[in-house]
Amino acid sequence: MNIEIAISRLRKFFRANKRLPTYSEMNRLFGFASKKASFSLAQKLIKLGVLEKDSYGRLIPKSLFPPLPVLGTIMAGVPSDAEEQLLGSVSFDDFLVRHPDKSYLLKVSGDSMIDAGINPGDFVVIEKRNETKEGDIVAAQIDGEFTLKYFQKENGKACLVPANKKYSPFYPQNELSVFGVVVSVVRKYN
Repeated sequence: MNIEIAISRLRKFFRANKRLPTYSEMNRLFGFASKKASFSLAQKLIKLGVLEKDSYGRLIPKSLFPPLPVLGTIMAGVPSDAEEQLLGSVSFDDFLVRHPDKSYLLKVSGDSMIDAGINPGDFVVIEKRNETKEGDIVAAQIDGEFTLKYFQKENGKACLVPANKKYSPFYPQNELSVFGVVVSVVRKYN
């Protein structure tokens, strides 16, 4: 199996399914007769740095998608001369998600975080963490309801604070559980 063809098929599968195939699915995808062939291909791709395994042993992308070139900077204020020069490259896998095995996406609904630059329809990358610090934007459950807010403490008590003046802070009546911290926001235009 040609490695470039294999990577191309894995990219297509990942885009369609938002995950990598199981070894059985790899058999069908590549026309292999045994899981051993799929396992062998996966090992080659792990050695090449294209794939890796998470803490559960599942295959996850490492550098499945090629990095994009960074061609310079551009002013968002007063226009200025710009020169195109290659400054490096960025892999969005690495840029947006530091710990894929501890991360997941949520689609944002509602406008309570717009002043933090998080709009309805955006996706947020949530990283599961053991510790939360004040000022983190968190995915939390407050009295049985889920929400995305700033984590704050007032008078030693935890509360959730929106980033929109239309809304007041939320104080738990019974419980507040944090499920993760926002590490990236993704917005696609068009």
